[in-house]
Amino acid sequence: MPIYAYRCGACGHTKDVLQKMSDAPLTVCPACGAEQFSKQLTAAGFQLKGSGWYATDFKGGGAAAASTAAAAPAAAPAADSSAPAAPSGGTPCGGSCACH
Repeated sequence: MPIYAYRCGACGHTKDVLQKMSDAPLTVCPACGAEQFSKQLTAAGFQLKGSGWYATDFKGGGAAAASTAAAAPAAAPAADSSAPAAPSGGTPCGGSCACH
């Protein structure tokens, strides 16, 4: 349910009200009782960016996804089966993993 901002034209009292979209707008001010309580125009609480629903959706099209996939194996060092299994240099994995 959306939250609507209301303001009284008589006393200036403001209030945010959680209402269904099908509910009738409030007209009576809860502070002074005047019938000048009206909805205010406010900004949306969210933004949709990019071409998809999320900023990461379809970013760069198909060409970027293919180039990223091709670059990933080349960037990671190849595991050497002759590398010592014991840790060296204080790293728990011995430095033979992709994280170092």
